[in-house]
Amino acid sequence: MAEELARRLGTTDAVVVGLSAMIGAGVFASFAPAAAAAGEWLLVSLALAAVVAYCNATSSARLAALYPESGGTYVYGRRRLGPLWGYLAGWGFTVGKTASCAAMALTFGSYVAPGLARPLAIGAVVALTVLNLYGVQRSAGAAKVMAAFVLAVLAAVIVVGLFGDSTVTFGWFAHTPLDDAPFSPTGGPDAWGVLQGGGLLFFAFAGYARIATLGEEVRDPSRTIPKAIGIALGITFVVYTLVAIGALRVLKPMLLATSQAPLTDLVREGGAGWLAPVVGAGATVAALGALLALLLGVSRTVLAMARERDLPGVLAAVDPARQVPRRAELAVGVAVIVLLLVADLRGAIGFSSFGVLVYYAIANASAFTLTRDEGAPPKAVPVVGLALCLLLAATLPAVSVLGGLAVFAVGLIIWLVRHRRR
Repeated sequence: MAEELARRLGTTDAVVVGLSAMIGAGVFASFAPAAAAAGEWLLVSLALAAVVAYCNATSSARLAALYPESGGTYVYGRRRLGPLWGYLAGWGFTVGKTASCAAMALTFGSYVAPGLARPLAIGAVVALTVLNLYGVQRSAGAAKVMAAFVLAVLAAVIVVGLFGDSTVTFGWFAHTPLDDAPFSPTGGPDAWGVLQGGGLLFFAFAGYARIATLGEEVRDPSRTIPKAIGIALGITFVVYTLVAIGALRVLKPMLLATSQAPLTDLVREGGAGWLAPVVGAGATVAALGALLALLLGVSRTVLAMARERDLPGVLAAVDPARQVPRRAELAVGVAVIVLLLVADLRGAIGFSSFGVLVYYAIANASAFTLTRDEGAPPKAVPVVGLALCLLLAATLPAVSVLGGLAVFAVGLIIWLVRHRRR
């Protein structure tokens, strides 16, 4: 029997891990491309992203309560749909999120010192991997500090956005000489632009999966995991909504869509330019928090896949003293560092977005098979979640879709070869 991890995380710890993953560097940058797609209908896109996140989170929470093991949807897919579907979920998550780890590390390095971004990124991966090796409680403690700081920075941004200077009075159709006609780069508010905006904003919510992937390390998982996911998602939605309203009020859709650093521009245009360095520091810490949560989530999925021999079994070992998947964590850390050394990730991780949507589509399909005695959610929840995941995946840029399909094709070939040998 495989060694199990120690259950050391309470509700607060699980909520903080989820917040660190969701309220990461994405909130400091995701509103600009979403506004470019949705224009004045940004809040509708945000609501759509929240609906998808709610469905996915509800399905994931019910499954995590029933299967409180490391691995998240990899485990659920295997148990409910069969080994291949679980493998595809795990493969997409592991490959996509490993690239995301490298990209988030580069984001951190770019904020601190653009000329030294890559060495700083490698240093961040090494430091956080070492921290994780000392136990999940230490990682959760660090996540608490980072999440608290980021939330404090966002609270200041929200105050400036809602009450600071503005050239317009916020409204659904805010006008200035810059936008005498309603702004929408897609040629008018249309369903495609709203869907694209929702797809871009959804990934800012997606970190609640990290709570489920830590299921084996949570105390009283049947109660703690659903509660933690609900709390983390609710806090994130409120924060994002207030940030979006403030950004639209101060910057207007056109300026927001073209901003390279929307929250920094928000405080500057809102009459609080002195906050700009603080916002930059918040983005830096948020990138670290997201990287920490990603490393934890990917290593636990690697552990689960190694236990089932979908990855080399040597990675399934659990350190008897620290009760952490040491080999899996080291393997993930090394893989991220290799990517940082050899790859230009700016255009190479589009498939990660596609992979996340496939991951949650499989989670919803798994939740649909639950019975009432197993804690099934209302059938409409996984059905809507599955449909919206596939719909948002279809609205992604063609290069992201093709890249994602290529990654899954490679994974499928590997799976078929390994199983034919068996």
